[in-house]
Amino acid sequence: MSEQKPGFIRRLLHSVWQGFRFIRNFVLNFVFVLLFIGFIAVLFSDKEQVEVNEKTALVLNLKGDLVEEKQWVDPVEKAINESTGSEDERPEILVRDLVKVINEAAKDDRVKVMVLALSDLGSGSLDKLQQVGGALEAFKAAGKKVFATGAYYSQNQYFLASYADSINLNPMGAVILEGYGSYPMYYKAALEKLQISTHVFKVGTYKSAVEPFTRNDMSPEAKEANGVWLTELWQNYKEQVAARRGFAVDNFDESFARLYERINAANGDMTQYALDAKLVDTIKTREEFRQDIIALVGEDEDNHTFTQISYEDYQSLVVPPFPVVNPLTDKVALVVARGAIVDGNVKAGMIGGESTAKLLRTARYDDKVKAVVLRIDSGGGSAFASEQIAQEIRLLKAAGKPVIASMGAVAASGGYWIAAPADQIFAAPTTITGSIGIFAMFHTAENAMSTLGLNVDGVGTTELAGFSSGLPLFKGLPADAERLLQRSIENGYDEFITHVSTTRNIDKAQVDKIAQGRVWTGQTALKLGLVDKLGTLDDAIAAAAATASLKHFDVQLIEQEMSEQEKLMAQLFGSAKTLGLLPQQATTVTPVQKLMRQLNQELQVLSQFNDPNGIYSVCFACQVQ
Repeated sequence: MSEQKPGFIRRLLHSVWQGFRFIRNFVLNFVFVLLFIGFIAVLFSDKEQVEVNEKTALVLNLKGDLVEEKQWVDPVEKAINESTGSEDERPEILVRDLVKVINEAAKDDRVKVMVLALSDLGSGSLDKLQQVGGALEAFKAAGKKVFATGAYYSQNQYFLASYADSINLNPMGAVILEGYGSYPMYYKAALEKLQISTHVFKVGTYKSAVEPFTRNDMSPEAKEANGVWLTELWQNYKEQVAARRGFAVDNFDESFARLYERINAANGDMTQYALDAKLVDTIKTREEFRQDIIALVGEDEDNHTFTQISYEDYQSLVVPPFPVVNPLTDKVALVVARGAIVDGNVKAGMIGGESTAKLLRTARYDDKVKAVVLRIDSGGGSAFASEQIAQEIRLLKAAGKPVIASMGAVAASGGYWIAAPADQIFAAPTTITGSIGIFAMFHTAENAMSTLGLNVDGVGTTELAGFSSGLPLFKGLPADAERLLQRSIENGYDEFITHVSTTRNIDKAQVDKIAQGRVWTGQTALKLGLVDKLGTLDDAIAAAAATASLKHFDVQLIEQEMSEQEKLMAQLFGSAKTLGLLPQQATTVTPVQKLMRQLNQELQVLSQFNDPNGIYSVCFACQVQ
């Protein structure tokens, strides 16, 4: 029997390998067929097949997260993931595209009504929601009505729905507004169980970015600082919604006892509670709501609903996939810096010291570009990469081209570093900024080595030998090395506050006082002198044009160019999805998925740390929940 076992194992492995080859070939062949069908669809599809009825409703059935810049995804990889149902990334909605769609609809006489169907809308910071809300206000100012309907409204969804003339809730629905919080995951006990040592070097009383690795809970200092800006955000949310809905700010329930009292008064009916609290205007089924809109725009008899066009279809008519810019006009260049700041070249959705600096350099050498707006949505990252970008901003200014920084949801730590050298800084009242501080962090496994029965040993010509190649991971950090690293961090912090002091014309001692890693909202940052004005991206663009004395100009988005092959792939797979050849991805997220996504995002940020000096300026707490 023993002689037959090797043969059996070989046959088993051969069978496994054959199965793997079959699956691989099947997937590749499927993608090829999909590509071919998509290509044929592009060639023969009727470009005018998307039509707008003379009297219709635009349905904003938004799916995904509101973003300043879409994360780059390889179109072929995306198609494979979608076709196999393995895609786990949430779709993204470009805010400026959404605003353009609403603005175009406001001018379109065929669009009489807008319906907000927001059940699949994901995350969106207050400043992004306000940008969309401003467009909705313009739509209403054109004499048109906006209706919101849904079975359940999350906090973000409800904020957008509050712009509607009327909010409908399904009879089995609910509206619960939780407020804001910051709840990072803490790893200290887990690292100790794994016998991993954490070495932290930082400056800043409130620089809490490293706390998840050095504590099992949030420090009192971090709770104090985070509590201040979270309260400001929540107050801003309440005041805006209350003003639009016509009720008092104290109408929001902020304790379980108060919430129980009001729901109990409604006999435990969550829907009736929402109506009693004036959170919604009507309680109607989907069919009842459809009949209301049919009365306004007519009926689509084929589909047994009201006459309508979806957001995606209307967008395809008004937002070209690859906009063409007039080469003869003067330009205000728009450069978007979204995501973690890392060293080197990266794709859209992250900020690379090399790649983002290259975009700014493109604007500097373009004679038609007279001014630049840097739109920032970042909690920071590599200090080295941040300084590379800051250097390009200085060179733009030296070339006589004004630079205006426009802060989105977050422009903190490294995000503030790259904003500071701009001629002017605009922020939203709810922007999270500041967090001026730096740190370095290393994990070593010298204690785990003996448990595993492993050791690393040898000899070097100096005490420094092997340091850069990772020897401390196995041997630990000597006390003198720790002192050296801490001194380096102290110097880096001094460079940061000097940078802010010089560029913002604030006394260095005063910068140190408001720095220390503390986070501020845009409203408070204005009082502290960290920003110049509160305003939108459009306000920043207008300021850039005025500073450059431009009366007639175009806004030119400067972004990483897709290759012709990438454009073709994007068009092919986009057409395939539009024609229903690819499955639509579900966007509902369960609590467990949300927790796993948070853990994955935090670990992803760590994996992206590639600063050549190991020095970072990051605000982990800036992601609100």
